[in-house]
Amino acid sequence: MESLSSHNIVIMFLSFGILLGSARILGEAAQRLRQPAVAGELLAGVLLGPTVLGMILPEWNAYLFPPHGPNAIALDTLATLSIVLFLLVAGMEVDLSTVARQGRVALKVAFSGMVIPFIIGYAAAWMVPQILGRQADADPIVFALFFATALSITALPVIAKTLMDLDLYRSDLGMVVISAAVLNDIVGWTIFAIILGLMDANSSNAWDISMTVVLTLLFAGGMLTVGRYLIHHAMPFLQAYTRWPGGVLSFAFTLAMLAAAFTEWIGIHAIFGSFFVGVAVGDSPHLRERTRVIIDQFVSFIFAPLFFASIGLKVNFATHFDFVLVATVLLIACVCKLAGGVIGAKWGGMPRRDAWAVGFAMNARGAMEIVLGLLALEAGIIRQRLFVALVIMAIVTSMMSGPVMRFILQHTKARRLQDTLFSRYFYRRLAAATRREVIREMTRATCEAASLDSEGIEAAVWAREEVLATGIGSGVALPHARVPGLREPLVAVGISEAGIDFDAPDGQPANVIFLILTPEDDPSVQLDLVAEIARRFKNEGMTDQVLRTKSFTEFLALIKQTGEPS
Repeated sequence: MESLSSHNIVIMFLSFGILLGSARILGEAAQRLRQPAVAGELLAGVLLGPTVLGMILPEWNAYLFPPHGPNAIALDTLATLSIVLFLLVAGMEVDLSTVARQGRVALKVAFSGMVIPFIIGYAAAWMVPQILGRQADADPIVFALFFATALSITALPVIAKTLMDLDLYRSDLGMVVISAAVLNDIVGWTIFAIILGLMDANSSNAWDISMTVVLTLLFAGGMLTVGRYLIHHAMPFLQAYTRWPGGVLSFAFTLAMLAAAFTEWIGIHAIFGSFFVGVAVGDSPHLRERTRVIIDQFVSFIFAPLFFASIGLKVNFATHFDFVLVATVLLIACVCKLAGGVIGAKWGGMPRRDAWAVGFAMNARGAMEIVLGLLALEAGIIRQRLFVALVIMAIVTSMMSGPVMRFILQHTKARRLQDTLFSRYFYRRLAAATRREVIREMTRATCEAASLDSEGIEAAVWAREEVLATGIGSGVALPHARVPGLREPLVAVGISEAGIDFDAPDGQPANVIFLILTPEDDPSVQLDLVAEIARRFKNEGMTDQVLRTKSFTEFLALIKQTGEPS
């Protein structure tokens, strides 16, 4: 029986430890510079791989990360497991109910943001394949489909993180972007799974391509219907009879690995199976936000850094860097994705400024682009030059997304929270005990004081809450709605000593609830207020200070005293 020798085990743990430690350090450094962690994690692999360490100390590079043998297989195995789990987490970010409830705007953004880049990418790859780095023996149709798909997909985790950093994740604009990105990812990964099936169609152990395509579509449809139904009904049992959060974690990971094995067996990549398991698990309303966060952190801080760092070990980024190719890919990618996002948003009726913000949000490719490129490289669809260009494009588009959106959404005179607060909309002691009850209590009291239609507004606020819970953590929740005919923003504040469960990411109940009603034709004011409240309550102890206030006057004094956070 073959096994790793003692020497192999020493090298394995030494290389894993150095790779993980370097990736985490540089990932944290990247985030402190307000850039995606994947940029730092990839840089760690570049420094430890043939690009830097291999050039300076080639014997150390070969010792730690040998290209062949048991240690190379061990690292490749870990990288495969890591990406399977990473796609599980990416799938869990998908909220199908959000897509359904966002309606025509999200559908139009998704359609335009997928079709326009796909057509432009396919045409470019078909007409100038050599310039774009197609392998000489690669099928031209497969290459064109790959390049079109690569330009069409988005990086859902990067987009979500960018919106969170801008305090816009739970805003209407944020939900449009997330919904459109969800649809882009589902369609894009399904197309790429079929492309991989086309690549493997002639291998000795692969299914006939038509059977692979049929089984792929049946698997995707089955996971989104029957699989989703069964998982939804299994969740309460797991939460009742297994220890939290271990029971749900092991259940999700088990399903992901079984699905990964199945999709690999039918001739497409294992990540396709884990992605759709993630979609089905993440869409269950029984999955607590805190459990989702734990799974995300476990994978994102351990497995994802190892995977992205390992990419830097595979390619020499210096010798395969082609400036013309990088510039060409970056230009095509940005132009077609921005055009798709902006046209879709304007088609959906969004204001010009918000439409451009949506376009730049959808332009972020990030980790998904890198995964796609690596699979294409390993499948022989592209050369290393194009892979390097795709990685650089993914990093650049992810890095530019947040700063450009921040610039676009700046207002010459942002609406301040303190200007919308009035004593008649302040409720020091809420009687409600649930989300539904508190929305009813605050909406009816506020509408009565403002002479508004409480029934219609309550329904709108609750419908928005069902799309995505508005608990932002730190003891704060922001239920909101845009109201037709409303002239000025209206903010009501309710305080619950006991706390109300708004399914916040940190698992803490909300003690301070801001009911935010804004004019339907002025979406920017909602973005201003949501972002300001989120920034204010990032300050440690702010919620405790609010709980100690005994009147509206004390509450308003606290808000004015703390001023606008930096």
